[in-house]
Amino acid sequence: MAEIVNLARVKKQAARKAARAKGDENAAKFGRTKAERDVQKAEAEKSARDLTGHKREP
Repeated sequence: MAEIVNLARVKKQAARKAARAKGDENAAKFGRTKAERDVQKAEAEKSARDLTGHKREP
């Protein structure tokens, strides 16, 4: 005899699994840690300061 399943529950579980997979994919593609973002921001600020420091006055 077959096992009785609630189709609504099965659909919700499948949707959660798909959403989780999509989230993991996006995290791998776009995700960076806060430390990495801070380092990149500091490097950008330093290069902007260096560039401004090398400009000649008109």
